[in-house]
Amino acid sequence: MKVTVTVIKADIGSIGGHTRPSDELIASVKKFVREAQDSGLIIDSYVGYAGDDIHIVMSHTKGVNNNEIHKMAWDAFSKSVPVAKEQGLYGAGQDLLVDSFSGNVRGMGPGVAEMEFDERPNEAFVVFAADKTEPGAFNYPLFSMFCDIKSNTGLLINPSLAKGVKFTVMDVMKNRVVELETWSQVPEIAAILMYPGRYVVESVKTKTGEPIVSATTDRLHNIKGTYVGKDDPAMIIRLQKTFPATEEACYAFKDAHFVAGNTRGSHHMTLMPVKINTTATTYFCNPLVSALLFSMHNGKLTGPIDGFEGPNWDVVRRRAAEKSEDMRAQGFVHPATLIPEELEYNEGYQEIMNRIENLFKNRG
Repeated sequence: MKVTVTVIKADIGSIGGHTRPSDELIASVKKFVREAQDSGLIIDSYVGYAGDDIHIVMSHTKGVNNNEIHKMAWDAFSKSVPVAKEQGLYGAGQDLLVDSFSGNVRGMGPGVAEMEFDERPNEAFVVFAADKTEPGAFNYPLFSMFCDIKSNTGLLINPSLAKGVKFTVMDVMKNRVVELETWSQVPEIAAILMYPGRYVVESVKTKTGEPIVSATTDRLHNIKGTYVGKDDPAMIIRLQKTFPATEEACYAFKDAHFVAGNTRGSHHMTLMPVKINTTATTYFCNPLVSALLFSMHNGKLTGPIDGFEGPNWDVVRRRAAEKSEDMRAQGFVHPATLIPEELEYNEGYQEIMNRIENLFKNRG
């Protein structure tokens, strides 16, 4: 059976700032998704949140970039915005950058990750949902997962992965893509993933073209031209057999690596693996990522269960907090803050620098 898994996410309002959506707002989105499921448009669904972003996970048979599927998600978000406004939620509708749907939510604000494939008898996949960070936040774990044998022994003992994979990487500044393969182009992959503010993994496939990974890549301030929120990526990864084991995919996040984002979208802190449906922390908005594990048969979902639950991940969370505190001790000085071009709320900084510019004198 050929099935499509689609994840569409958006920030349409949250309590007391950028924390988490209200129960009533989540219930409103669920209502629209349930109606689509009852009508037969989609097979199954799950609605949850990571920080202030609501994500809709759907299975269906419509293929990728389907008008009906994308419009349903758009309606679920846009028609729930009045609930956010009625409750006075912060940033009500902020990720919805246009007034009306135009055939596909890509470029309209919500993030989209989706893939179509022939369902296996025991299909397994994980959805990683992040908040308070940039689309390229997944570059480091994806390199570890598919290019670093030291981090992933499966690259040696899994015959499919040992043959290598194909990365598709997007240049989000110029809206163009490049395809690079392991093992012959690992240096090229490393070089381009080195700068996640510009180059973002869009997908990973086997050498035969079977999809393994699909990730969101939109940068909202590139779409709108001004800051409207950090980009908070989501990603689908198929698991087991010829793909990464569940443990290999989740373990790739154990380093709690530094990413851009945090408070005002202008700092570096760690990407902390957290439990499903976790509120964004008020600790300078430490970036977070959750792991939702699903099984699927005939498009029907079982799960999710939590990929980042348990005592080992408590250790990672403590280490992430300690690393973030070390960076915060750097204060306002780079690399604690981003370079000027990447500062999201930069109007105040730019005003100050403009005043300084007028004070400069050429040295004779």
